[in-house]
Amino acid sequence: MRTILACVLLCSAFATGAAAAEPSAETIAHGKALVEAGDCASCHTADPAKPFAGGKRIDTPFGGIYSPNLTPDRDTGVGGWSDADFYGALRFGADPDGSLYYPAFPYPYFTKLTRPDIASIRAYLATLTPFHNEAPPPELRFPLNFRVLMHAWNYLFFRPGILEPDQAKGTEWNRGRYLVEGVAHCGACHTPKNIFGADKRGSAFAGGSLLGWFAPRLDAAERSGLKSWSVDDVAEYLKSGRNGKSHADGLMAEVVVNATSKMSDADVHAIAVYLKSLPAGPPEPVASPPPEQGMKDGEQIYAHYCRACHETDGSGAPRIYPPLPGNALLQSADPSSTLRVILDGAQTLTTPRAPNTGSMPSYARDLSDQQVADVTNYIRNSWGNAAPVVTPEQVAKARKLP
Repeated sequence: MRTILACVLLCSAFATGAAAAEPSAETIAHGKALVEAGDCASCHTADPAKPFAGGKRIDTPFGGIYSPNLTPDRDTGVGGWSDADFYGALRFGADPDGSLYYPAFPYPYFTKLTRPDIASIRAYLATLTPFHNEAPPPELRFPLNFRVLMHAWNYLFFRPGILEPDQAKGTEWNRGRYLVEGVAHCGACHTPKNIFGADKRGSAFAGGSLLGWFAPRLDAAERSGLKSWSVDDVAEYLKSGRNGKSHADGLMAEVVVNATSKMSDADVHAIAVYLKSLPAGPPEPVASPPPEQGMKDGEQIYAHYCRACHETDGSGAPRIYPPLPGNALLQSADPSSTLRVILDGAQTLTTPRAPNTGSMPSYARDLSDQQVADVTNYIRNSWGNAAPVVTPEQVAKARKLP
């Protein structure tokens, strides 16, 4: 009861404070930068002609959820919300009517934002073109379709409150931490989840599975993390979608296009500084060598289909065709992203910092499940790489994903 009363008092104070004045251009610009850093457009835009109008389906292990309308439409968006309503949504994950959001809306991260930053985000959203668009109701399996269960989820896994700076660290490190753990909500994809969909404690940034992809480790793991990356490598990847070690694809490519490529150089560098400070988390699994015959078969497949672009030694053409030796994503314990690229092909992401293109064809029709497994094991265990064996059954499962 005290917690609920404190929430009401805080929200009331926020609503009745000196918020009557029109927000300044600087406040709106700051809110826009935060919205871009949070990649809000990716989830809240179903129709490109109606940005931020919501209605986009977000698939979860528990069913589908549709993103709400963030435009200032008074009937279906946030135009009729008070400042307290908006503050309550980001700080406490609560809808204006008192019901609780599902954590597909990353309020466990947004709660760490400061009150002025929340106000800036609201100020920017108020400048958007209003669109009338009501999102469909969630399509979650029983009993999760009863939103009241979120009270139990929050009790177990949600701790509201801002992120206090670490006084022992520098300003840039604290800025990077605030962005990574707050508005950018990197852990939503890059931290493994428990059976209830909450972040696994003690495994922050150790990589996570999402919609048929694997978001790789962001800690200092030797093979599959960022140990071999420099601060500049991380910053270049976030700004351009590629660097001399890897290329963004799938969901991360969307993040780069809509979010990190638009961020200031200072903020991107701060993120890189913070990520590079993370120690290695849970140890990587010990990789047993693949069968000798499978490696030989994989080498032949590689020579026929891959060598022309990636070279015999796997060195590729950095920033056009990513190198394979030492490739962190390639050596992840979960091979999902590697399998997606081999089966579906890939298109090099183009950004203002890296406009040149490159592409890789799909091999889903050319290679059997066994052949895909063999070539995947070959590139994951050659040139000093080491990763767990991929089976034809894993490939068959990956083929079935949309």
